[in-house]
Amino acid sequence: MHVPSLIEKKRDGAELSAGEIQALIAGFTRGEIPEYQISAWAMAVFFRGMTAAETEHLTEAMMRSGRVLHYPADSPPKVDKHSTGGVDDKVSLVLAPLLACDDVWVPMISGRGLGITGGTLDKLESIPGFNVNLEQTAALAQLERIGVFMIGQSADICPADKRLYALRDVTGTVASQPLIVASIMSKKLAENLDRLVLDVKFGAGAFMKTRAEAEQLAASMQKVGELMNVQMSYLLSLMDEPLGRAVGNALEVAE
Repeated sequence: MHVPSLIEKKRDGAELSAGEIQALIAGFTRGEIPEYQISAWAMAVFFRGMTAAETEHLTEAMMRSGRVLHYPADSPPKVDKHSTGGVDDKVSLVLAPLLACDDVWVPMISGRGLGITGGTLDKLESIPGFNVNLEQTAALAQLERIGVFMIGQSADICPADKRLYALRDVTGTVASQPLIVASIMSKKLAENLDRLVLDVKFGAGAFMKTRAEAEQLAASMQKVGELMNVQMSYLLSLMDEPLGRAVGNALEVAE
């Protein structure tokens, strides 16, 4: 694989094959492809976009960069909710344990702050003693015990997304729709869910500024999820103002 050729191919608006995308992500995850080359590729994606097939291949490659969770055959339905991010968006902190009170399991793999949006992991880490770095065995044991875990990506789960997520934050490629889809859906598909609800934000405090952009993003994520046999639904919500009266990780948790 000649990485500069793949960067040039995407720069010129051509479509990358499933094999090319898989090789790119695998090489980056193993540390064989330097960050500056992946940054250049991500910027090419930002300007040129990706086809639906490319987005699906990228999502699957990122998901398969680590382990996919597996559960006992008689376990309850696995469900999750994911927000595309906003200001003072702390719904997951309340919703996940509430769902776990019902006869479902909530295996929630979350992200950190990106751009102007706060991350669920950052909020959780403001709680003294809260561990968001559980290994897979410990996370599954907790899931069986209390019906929920809230963790981040690890060396075992979506390591490609963990590295690319950080790069997007410092290279001006946060708002790339294909990269958003692949980042969110790779984590969610690694959870091996039965059902997923997406809260897609739009407005001044969101990545998507218009309802039309948000609907396009939601439809793309829904298509990827359904191709992987996950029951999908989404809602569009306006993010023109904070969701509460406090902004900042510890303050939001306290509220």
